Amino acid sequence: MITRRTSLGLLASAALVRPARAASRLSYDLRPQPVAKGVWMIEGSTDYFTMQNGGAIVNCALLQGQSGLIVVDTGASLRYGEALKALADGLDLRGVSAVVNTHHHPDHFFGNQVFADKPIHALGETIQQANENADAFADNMYRILGDWMRGTEPVMPRNVIAGGDITIDGRVFEALPLSGHTAADLALLDRETGILITGDLVFYERAATTPSAALPDWHASLDALEALRPEAVLPGHGPLDRSGAAIPQTRAYLRWLEETFRGAAASGLDMIEVMDLELPAEFARLGSEPEEFYRSVSHLYPQIEREVMPRAN
Repeated sequence: MITRRTSLGLLASAALVRPARAASRLSYDLRPQPVAKGVWMIEGSTDYFTMQNGGAIVNCALLQGQSGLIVVDTGASLRYGEALKALADGLDLRGVSAVVNTHHHPDHFFGNQVFADKPIHALGETIQQANENADAFADNMYRILGDWMRGTEPVMPRNVIAGGDITIDGRVFEALPLSGHTAADLALLDRETGILITGDLVFYERAATTPSAALPDWHASLDALEALRPEAVLPGHGPLDRSGAAIPQTRAYLRWLEETFRGAAASGLDMIEVMDLELPAEFARLGSEPEEFYRSVSHLYPQIEREVMPRAN
């Protein structure tokens, strides 16, 4: 049976200039960066999903467990998951022992398919959101990325993580069930090294994405993460941060978005006029700008406009 997702994949493939040869060249060059003893980071592009980057925009973490490597977030496709597995096998011949998904957005869990025989952990609400949104996410990803997505079928996390100290394959983490970027965002503080893996609660040198955002919750989560005083922050997108700048930068960007939108609503601007506003230099230079600003207008402005300018009874 040809599903809508299959049809989208076929149409996107047909639209390529040289589909057969292009498909054979679609491969990810994943390079692990050692960030602490037994911890590696794979840094994604700070651009949005494109045919050029194949959707490799997320940061993934690999941590040494007792029987293999623990992978935190698995990328946007089957093909990415396969590249991630090959990389892990090169670091530890025993391969991957467990997977953790920080939240339900597709660039963080669509590589799960490769690790379907391993424990895949997430917050309970993340599992629910992944189940509810996976098909729509897959349709959109196939539309954007075409052949990069070939064969990808969403595989849900199934092992529920709660808060507090947890042990995964012999490695101890403090699990922080938070929210704001989505309804359920998991952060992990690695007890051995002090590395804080934040998922998309923190962006660094890259504009934050807001399709599922609740800004007050996000600010509370950033406060909780900052209070941990980690040795380093491994954000969902952007470079590793050892300076303590990533969390304040994310907070400042979100505050600027809200203040800008509230001021625009009070001035009676429509969405097109808001998109024409000039970005401050400190934010205009961030990865994926101004595209993420435009998307945030569509995500956040209608609700803020209703709050600032309530309709008369």
